[in-house]
Amino acid sequence: MNKLNPIGIFDSGIGGLTVAHAINKVLPNEEIIYFGDTKHLPYGNKTESKIRSYSNQITNFLIRQKCKAIIIGCNSASAIAFNSIKESKGNDALIINVIDPVIRYVQNDLSIRNIGIIGTNATIKSMTYEKKILNLRNDLRVSSIATPLLASLIEGNNKNCDINKIIKRYLYNKKFAKIDSLILGCTHYPIIQNQINVFYKNRIRLISSVNVIGQEVKKQLKKNALLNPNIIKKNTKHKFYVSNLTEPFQEKTKLFFPHSIILQEENIFS
Repeated sequence: MNKLNPIGIFDSGIGGLTVAHAINKVLPNEEIIYFGDTKHLPYGNKTESKIRSYSNQITNFLIRQKCKAIIIGCNSASAIAFNSIKESKGNDALIINVIDPVIRYVQNDLSIRNIGIIGTNATIKSMTYEKKILNLRNDLRVSSIATPLLASLIEGNNKNCDINKIIKRYLYNKKFAKIDSLILGCTHYPIIQNQINVFYKNRIRLISSVNVIGQEVKKQLKKNALLNPNIIKKNTKHKFYVSNLTEPFQEKTKLFFPHSIILQEENIFS
């Protein structure tokens, strides 16, 4: 695998842009190819077989783009499809999910004692976070709540709904009464991190993949001798693909990458 090749990142929509932005901050020399599956968002309410199918087809697309590493920028896909992607034949790209770096962060921070998790139906139902956390730290109390409306609201699919009211409805759950930390188990959720902080009056530590994914990707690339040694020129363009070109995605992409947008609609699904 050529170290000059791009990094591929995918998600069901704009949530993975938080991951792409975090990686770009740590690794500005790397070219990024992003695929947002806006046609099928959100993945969190899809069946496991659908999530695996979409994720594997996107991975194959990114492999055809000669990506040296593929970041599964979606918690639902990370929970459901990571193993099938890694085991797929003909794929020698480095595969990284957004869950494991968060688990390692929690493992190493011994001040965390009572942790909550919010995520999509698929992520919470899989119990991936709970199993991995408790396997490494059985001293923790772990509680999880599915928050299925949030991803669609963040995507802008329901402008008549007050997202702050929905946040309150979810987080007032008794399960979270004594938590000291909260995992934002969906890459969309860092976009509403300020609102969540307001709800908790900044008393709860918020943990998400954007805090750790950049350094994780850098570590993995370095370990595999895949770091790009060249300085990318200012006019170098990252590439952004979507399965369905929408105005909300266009606008929110510019928030994260205002000067480097080549946005294309690409139908890759069979």
